[in-house]
Amino acid sequence: MRSWLLVRPRYDDFERALAAKADALVLDLGDPLDARAREAARAGAFSCLARAQGGPGPALWVKVAPLDSAAIDGDLAAIVAAGAQGVVLPRACGGASLQHLSAKLAVAEAEAGRDDGSIRIMALATQTPAAIFALGDYAGVSRRLEALAFDTEPLRLALGAACDENALRDASTPFAFARTCLRLGAAAAGVAAIDRPFPATGVPASLSAECRAARRDGFSGKFAVSSLQVQEINAAFDWAEPQL
Repeated sequence: MRSWLLVRPRYDDFERALAAKADALVLDLGDPLDARAREAARAGAFSCLARAQGGPGPALWVKVAPLDSAAIDGDLAAIVAAGAQGVVLPRACGGASLQHLSAKLAVAEAEAGRDDGSIRIMALATQTPAAIFALGDYAGVSRRLEALAFDTEPLRLALGAACDENALRDASTPFAFARTCLRLGAAAAGVAAIDRPFPATGVPASLSAECRAARRDGFSGKFAVSSLQVQEINAAFDWAEPQL
């Protein structure tokens, strides 16, 4: 899948996202530390997923809480029962996190009456410094794994560093290193590599250039944070051969 559009689980936002022609929608449940908002987000996600079940349209995924959060079990119970096709796992750290989530999903699937293994996983696999050193650990761990995804903002905060377009192009920076390791880790695991979300305030020409660079390097798709980014992403990853 080429375009993965991040969207809040609210009716109006979801309706606009459905019309954006993204290959996948990723419902973002928000801050796992805010219990009241989390419950509202789960209810919204349940409604959105139920609204779209059985019809044509994008794949429906949900970004759940990290494994070390108390919110993870409630997230999985809500979205598996609602028919989500996959989950996006923040702060993933190698094969151990993949095994842990797979076990939780098996329980949630059984409780919801869904087939074992029906829920796929995308791991946000570069969000912590430790995660970079675990990118070779995903191969052969779980048949649920669909993709490894590159992200910079949590890593930037962890490092206290700045990340701009130059930081991604400069091979000496930790961000370029993380991106390369992510691509190699995905290839080793035999799954797709998905490029980072492009900032909503970024320059459209920069989005185009970043898409071309990702396609050239063998990424299969890219996150979008706005419906306006979807067309550019889809066009960039439609090419049969990498763009130079």
